[in-house]
Amino acid sequence: MTTKVLMVCLGNICRSPIAEGIMRKLTNDQDFIIDSAGTANYHIGTAPDYRSIAIAALHDIDISGQKARQLTPADIDAFDHILVMDEENLSNAIAMCSSEKHRDKISLITAASEVDTPYIPDPYYGEDDGFARVYELLHDCCKNWLKKYTK
Repeated sequence: MTTKVLMVCLGNICRSPIAEGIMRKLTNDQDFIIDSAGTANYHIGTAPDYRSIAIAALHDIDISGQKARQLTPADIDAFDHILVMDEENLSNAIAMCSSEKHRDKISLITAASEVDTPYIPDPYYGEDDGFARVYELLHDCCKNWLKKYTK
């Protein structure tokens, strides 16, 4: 059975593309369909932020071909798990839910992890080292989510 996982951040150019890349690498796309989206429509159709592409490339992950898109109600229906980066994204995604079944698919990506923060910070307005920190957090979250999910 194939499991569909959607990573969600605000604009789909920083955190969720990195998370998508990490999860694809960790699963080798076997038995998983991984995608990402943003809750806002700021960057639809654009590639990830160059700093996201660079930090992913440092870890042998190519996210340069990804294109930003906005989360839709159809995504809530189509995906088995929707992993969001922070409380604002959580609230925005939940607002699209038409049932409790849909609501139960959505969680903070940090919920299954032991990271020292309750959410993944948005590195967009910061320095390059913020992207390195986000990569580390997301790698830990994805690895631990898979460990918990695939038990």
